[in-house]
Amino acid sequence: MYQEYLDEGKDRMEGAIRSLDNDLASIRTGRANPQLLDRVRVELYGSLLPLNQLAVVSAPEAQQLAIRPFDATSMPAIERAILEANLGLNPNNDGKIIRLNIPRLNEERRRELSKMVGKRVEEAKVAVRNVRRDVQNDIRELKDEKMITEDDERRGHEKLQELTDSFVKQIDERGKEKSAEIMEV
Repeated sequence: MYQEYLDEGKDRMEGAIRSLDNDLASIRTGRANPQLLDRVRVELYGSLLPLNQLAVVSAPEAQQLAIRPFDATSMPAIERAILEANLGLNPNNDGKIIRLNIPRLNEERRRELSKMVGKRVEEAKVAVRNVRRDVQNDIRELKDEKMITEDDERRGHEKLQELTDSFVKQIDERGKEKSAEIMEV
């Protein structure tokens, strides 16, 4: 009976992990990564469109991103969107391709980015704990309504805690990996 609540909680916790992965992918590490531009929205044709729908983004070199628009007339709008995204990158346009040179990070900036990773990791943990709280309340309600026994309630809480612990561990691992990537010179 409580299993459906655990399954729903697991889905929500996986959503927190996906959100964390997206946040971490957008943090610049000094190495060119096309995912760095995933959040860039370009105002074109009267609407905001994701950059990856208007151009092919690749990393031809370790310190450079190349953006090849499908339509050459969209280049000024793409450049403007990159500048407005406050990524700290200046687009270089040669008429066919927009190049973004990724500068190396200094030690102070690496520490700042590492702290930002820590903050995002903590936010993901809070999201997982909030899901745990919600599912615990749902299981408690089942017991209060006499739909499950106290033993089932205890088992449900134990399984929920195991699930929560595994997701918190995954979040910690992702945070450590990203911090190590940032601190790598």
